Amino acid sequence: MKLQHYLGGLENLGPVAFEKQVFVQEWEKRIFGIHTVMMAESAHLTEALPKYPVDTLPTAFRSEWTWASLRTGAEGMQPFEYFKFRYYEKWLGGISGFFVDQGYIEGEELKNRADFYRQQPDAPLPDKPSAPLKEQIVRYLLEGDSGLRPYQGIALFQTGDAVTIADPVAVDHTRLPGYLRHKPGKVVEVYPGAYAYFVNTGADGIGEPMPVYRVAFDAADIWGAEKSEPNTTIYADLFEAYLQPPK
Repeated sequence: MKLQHYLGGLENLGPVAFEKQVFVQEWEKRIFGIHTVMMAESAHLTEALPKYPVDTLPTAFRSEWTWASLRTGAEGMQPFEYFKFRYYEKWLGGISGFFVDQGYIEGEELKNRADFYRQQPDAPLPDKPSAPLKEQIVRYLLEGDSGLRPYQGIALFQTGDAVTIADPVAVDHTRLPGYLRHKPGKVVEVYPGAYAYFVNTGADGIGEPMPVYRVAFDAADIWGAEKSEPNTTIYADLFEAYLQPPK
């Protein structure tokens, strides 16, 4: 959610696409399916709230893969490349790059397999998941995962507290929308427990589990009175690392 990856509130960026179909082309469903299977087999699920037997699954996939992995891969793209490709093309690039970087497949082998199916689109695909893998995938779709983690600390802010949003350095990824940086807000809810993000964002401040807050903002404080509808409130769920006392 930085640079080209989160453009909320910016002007003069060209026409907005209003495509309502989730999948515009048939192949996009397969990319979504690959991503879902990777999440269902992710090594980190041994520590998820719903306990999954990931370490005993009959699979060669032994890496961690979450929504954060997908987003980090997309955010590593050169900005002009990012705008050139469609949504699921970015997914395909990130997933393919991950498998090459992790050593599951060589780049040349991937190219050869792509060329093969391009020339023979009706050729049989690899075997479908075994029964245990299919059971794991279905269970993951039903039960999912959660960033909620045990926490013994005390929240630094309470409902009703005025806060100012920080401006942390975003090196690889950030969960903080750019238009909220430095803006004043008010805590309207402190969520129970604490939450971790699926990757450590380093200088951005997200690592160990921490409280998450619902913060309310006056739209005029964000975009100015002349560009905001009167009596409009914007809400955002924010990690504690992004909140500071009023200046």
